[in-house]
Amino acid sequence: MAEKANKEAEGDAATDSGDDTPAKPKRKLPLKLIGIAAAALLVVGGGAAGFFMLHGAKEGQPVAEPVKPVAFFDLPDLLVNLSNVGSDKTQYLKVKIVLELPDQTMIAQVQPVMPRVVDAFQTYLRELRPQDLEGSAGLYRLREELTRRINVAIAPSRINAVLFKEFVVQ
Repeated sequence: MAEKANKEAEGDAATDSGDDTPAKPKRKLPLKLIGIAAAALLVVGGGAAGFFMLHGAKEGQPVAEPVKPVAFFDLPDLLVNLSNVGSDKTQYLKVKIVLELPDQTMIAQVQPVMPRVVDAFQTYLRELRPQDLEGSAGLYRLREELTRRINVAIAPSRINAVLFKEFVVQ
């Protein structure tokens, strides 16, 4: 330990003695250079990871099953008068609805309960006010409610969606 202190003292004395030869300072890497190298490594690593994710080995990926074609079922046209409490003007709603079914076999399950479905739709639609159907939010709520009602009517089977072919409020 004493030797170390003596060497440091000699080093300090050599720099202070006024020699014309400057002492060689230890070389340190600048902080900017380290930051640039780290950023470059991060960019190259991210690019390599992205490449291997997109173009990786095909044998490890699961094979996508072919999409089953959906079936569509047209309901009869519905024409109902809307609820207008406090107004003398009667407004009507005419709607053509198509059901999106998961497969063709569902048509045989939906067909026998169609009177129940139409009744549920008519009952619900007659209680609506014209303000309930305004804008895309109103149509979205109507679509969700009709989907829920038909799924209750045909339980345990389920449909994918209710689609509107024609929608007129007059």
